[in-house]
Amino acid sequence: MPARLSSANVGFLRVAILCVLPALSIIALPANAAPAATVETAAQEIVGLATSSGSTLQTRVLRPPGPWPFPLAIVSHGSPADAAQRPSMEIPTFPSVSNWLLARGYMVGLPLRRGYGQTGGPWLENFGSCSSPDYYRAGLTTAQDIRTAIDYFRGRTEVQRDRILLIGWSAGGWGSLAAASQSPPGVFAVINFAGGRGGGHPQVGNCAPQRLIDAAARYGSTARIPTLWLYAANDSFFAPALARKMSEAFVRAGGRAEYVALPAFGSDGHRVFRSADARALWQPPVEAFLGTLEH
Repeated sequence: MPARLSSANVGFLRVAILCVLPALSIIALPANAAPAATVETAAQEIVGLATSSGSTLQTRVLRPPGPWPFPLAIVSHGSPADAAQRPSMEIPTFPSVSNWLLARGYMVGLPLRRGYGQTGGPWLENFGSCSSPDYYRAGLTTAQDIRTAIDYFRGRTEVQRDRILLIGWSAGGWGSLAAASQSPPGVFAVINFAGGRGGGHPQVGNCAPQRLIDAAARYGSTARIPTLWLYAANDSFFAPALARKMSEAFVRAGGRAEYVALPAFGSDGHRVFRSADARALWQPPVEAFLGTLEH
């Protein structure tokens, strides 16, 4: 017959169980399980970065919690097809991408380049006429502002000087590839979302696509930094066939590129970078790419 527990023993067991339960919850939840920072909760500031032309790049900085130094991501915006929209552009935030970066422990820099919004000054990224565009030079001009951001952030004590990731969308993706061709110090990878120039023309769609392919080859001839290229199946600016030819030309010339064909998204896959709903499409290949490079 099992022994009966006295009231004193029962009380002791109750106290013991109540003591053990909190300990189990501590074991189940790691000490660093605080909610990840977001653009709303991260430490945030706006800084001005001086350029050689006299303009000051207005740049948003997002810093995650925790001990620094942090790896850094510089996120570069696109260029609207309608020139009238350039003066009203705001300093970027890109919440979907920035939240993902903050959750991975990245500090995030989002510069507004010359000729746009509050940064102002002359717009220098013009590629010329649609019939005879100079995409190569236009990308290098964008890269100048990206390089200005790189140099600034490498001087900040919170940043790991040799763990800088470049991410760009559309014209910003193209400029990030151009920057990669210059092997900027500290940059370990480039992620190009729908990068290119000359797309979205109301009459011809894409101006002189062969020149984009040729310019990509010129960048690839000197680029040795790993790059990831992501283009959606229904990108109205840079169709998959063109985008793949660009990446192949980049690789044939000596560049390092991984091309990912994303499925169609919404009415225009060129917007995949900006939409929170599209994160489920690009996050797996981006994390796989970075998983081989981050340490």
